[in-house]
Amino acid sequence: MSTTPIDERRAEDVDSDAQALLDELVEVGAPDLTHLSPEQARALLGDLFTPDVEPESVAAVNERKIRAYARDIRVRTYDPDPSRDLPAVVYFHGGGWVAGNLDTHDGVARSLANEGNCVVVSVDYRKGPEHPFPAAVEDAYLATKWTAENAAELGATEGLAVAGESAGGNLATVVAQMAVEKDVGAPDIDHQVLFYPVTDHSYATRSYEENADGYFLTTRAMVWFWNHYLRDDIDGANPRASPLRARERILAELPPAALYTCGYDPLRDEQFAYGEALEDAGVPVEHTHYDDMIHDFANMRRLAEPFPGVEAADDVRRRAGEALRGAFE
Repeated sequence: MSTTPIDERRAEDVDSDAQALLDELVEVGAPDLTHLSPEQARALLGDLFTPDVEPESVAAVNERKIRAYARDIRVRTYDPDPSRDLPAVVYFHGGGWVAGNLDTHDGVARSLANEGNCVVVSVDYRKGPEHPFPAAVEDAYLATKWTAENAAELGATEGLAVAGESAGGNLATVVAQMAVEKDVGAPDIDHQVLFYPVTDHSYATRSYEENADGYFLTTRAMVWFWNHYLRDDIDGANPRASPLRARERILAELPPAALYTCGYDPLRDEQFAYGEALEDAGVPVEHTHYDDMIHDFANMRRLAEPFPGVEAADDVRRRAGEALRGAFE
């Protein structure tokens, strides 16, 4: 676990690749997310994160639907070696519980499959404001149970992990917390991979102040995301929205975690707090902090023209793959 003092959590300068991206966003006049409707925000982020390039090759990629009450949950599976039984990773994309889909985060799912040597099940969970909290949580948990129950069919009987980015990282660790409550058919989760997760409905940290604007994710954007996700502020106090508020007895039963954080991220300090809470509860945490990086960088390896990619995305995807391989050895 990182013990980085708060004054040393942010590098003097932003990574050069990330800065080039930020400069290009200014150059093209990218609109403020908070001035858009949810539909416009989805289109904006969709255009950025779905470049017209050949995707990273994975041996078998398939889509299917999970039947749920009054709805279907669409998932995309990535199997790097269909001839073998592998572990499974249920992956939840980012996008503030409002935007994002299977396509916007397809690249990360592919890398996790290849680098982690595991079957990745990427989940297209319901989003706000049309489907507010706890709809995304319900879909995430149901998809994880489905993956555990259908592991043999998926060729994924060698263990189970959850992973996610930002809002998806929030869902991953919330699902892990729900699983330790041991309801009927609860999945047995071995590991969690958390890329810069949202952990608390609060804006009271230093990182929210010093990274408020100019570093891709802004403080006002987080307010916008939360307001479109929650039904009211009372929901924000629920540990299934704010996993940092879970009781220690729940945290103590969680599986080991790999946590990735960024120096120029409004969410940075709540992520450190969550990692420390896990460690205090006795959970092994492997925390890698990129002090010069911006939020969502794992999904910035290749972006739509004219936006430059961020080379550090390769490093964090590789580290996540190593964490998964190590967890299942």
